Amino acid sequence: MDEQEQIKRAQRGDERAMAQLLQSHYSFLMKYLIKMTMNPLLAEDVAQETMLRCIEKIHLYNGKSKFSSWLITLATRIYIDQMRRSRVEKHWKDQAQALRQTQWQLRHEEEAWTDALQALSLLNYEWRLPILLKHYYGYTYDEIAEMMDIPPGTVKSRIYHGLQQLRKELATDEKKQTRA
Repeated sequence: MDEQEQIKRAQRGDERAMAQLLQSHYSFLMKYLIKMTMNPLLAEDVAQETMLRCIEKIHLYNGKSKFSSWLITLATRIYIDQMRRSRVEKHWKDQAQALRQTQWQLRHEEEAWTDALQALSLLNYEWRLPILLKHYYGYTYDEIAEMMDIPPGTVKSRIYHGLQQLRKELATDEKKQTRA
């Protein structure tokens, strides 16, 4: 059964089709969420919430975008909502531990932990997210704007300023390595 048929069946209430659909996209969603959140435990929480939201809202999927893009949109909005609700900054110790867990998990899944990912992890999620969606996943500014529920101009601005910050971080790392 192809994906479109699974979607149609899931929209009609076929639990097996829904389970297969979610299972086939779970790994992709988790990889995105780990990179987005830089925290495997939070990524798992957001993934679970996304799956629940997908089950509740599958009837709203209209097929205008790929199903995986729709899932990423749901996950992105859930994550942004969580960040808005909990504007309290995490302690540096907690952040460092989450980064170590992320590095371990990416290595475990045989994904490289590059200097760029390290620098990306230091950015605020409001900058990290559009950069990740644009330059790692290839979404357009308009698609990112829709996913994040912000104007396209804001997306462009966040990407621009985030890339400036990334360049500074990477340049600082190069200077540190040259001195060593």
